[in-house]
Amino acid sequence: MSFDLPDLPYAHDALADLGMSAETFEYHHDIHHKAYVDNGNKLIAGTEWESRSVEEIIKGTYDAGAVAQNGIFNNASQHWNHTQFWEMMGPGGNTMPGELEKAIIDSFGSVDEFKSQFSAAGAGQFGSGWAWLVKDTDGGLKVTKTENGVNPLCFGQTALLGCDVWEHSYYIDFRNKRPAYLSNFLDKLVNWENVASRL
Repeated sequence: MSFDLPDLPYAHDALADLGMSAETFEYHHDIHHKAYVDNGNKLIAGTEWESRSVEEIIKGTYDAGAVAQNGIFNNASQHWNHTQFWEMMGPGGNTMPGELEKAIIDSFGSVDEFKSQFSAAGAGQFGSGWAWLVKDTDGGLKVTKTENGVNPLCFGQTALLGCDVWEHSYYIDFRNKRPAYLSNFLDKLVNWENVASRL
């Protein structure tokens, strides 16, 4: 099936006072995400993947042994990653639901420890990639990081929260201060109700 650029679930300037400007969304959603959609559609046209879901394409084209992934995977995975990313943020939902808080405390000892591990994963990802809170195959919660467009679907995990640490995600608002961007993301931008819904 063809990829479609989803509308943002809020206005471009809805998170401006919380640390993500309208200009960032204009570049990140309207240009970068659209490029993954457009390039992905060109690459899957006339192939076996043309009628498959984006999740099937990601799982079917990921090569665990490759130093660099193929173009179909890269564009499909980044389309999926960004679609989740927009939904995982929002101007409301900044209070963590009890069920999610309990699951995080059970897995990490405290919410602060989870945030510390998540921030460290994102700050420690060399180059481009993502930091994730996942529900692992054993049912427990875990913090991971992935390079470039690789995501938890590749490992049979459920993505609960993802943060894009490619520079285009934060450079307009935070310049090269990735740790400050990650801290702001966790404290002000995450829609914890959306995260809890993924449990």
